[in-house]
Amino acid sequence: MSLIKSSETKLEKSFRKELSGLGLRYRKNVANLMGKPDVAFIGKKLVIFIDSCFWHGCKRHFRVPKSNKLYWQVKIEKNKNRDKEVTKFYKKNGWIILRFWEHDLKNANKIIEKIRTILSKK
Repeated sequence: MSLIKSSETKLEKSFRKELSGLGLRYRKNVANLMGKPDVAFIGKKLVIFIDSCFWHGCKRHFRVPKSNKLYWQVKIEKNKNRDKEVTKFYKKNGWIILRFWEHDLKNANKIIEKIRTILSKK
């Protein structure tokens, strides 16, 4: 598991490339923000998390591996609980938090437009 990347995934890179292409400036994987958001617009108080279907337990795509089932069930459940806590933290502190599933990024234009709309209102 030490070879599995927690940041700078292909998914994140392609998403950020779309944002940069529109001239949007952001910070990535901000360590001093709770949950280390994938993308943060700090001045606008907007954080974005891109959740992979496997690691975050997508209801549509997650399947428990056949070996070591209990380990994976517990691991993914902890991840989901941590995601809830992070979301609650940002909402409580007046931030906008967006979470997108890996499969949502297939329609990146729709997501980018949502982000642009939010940023233009702040």
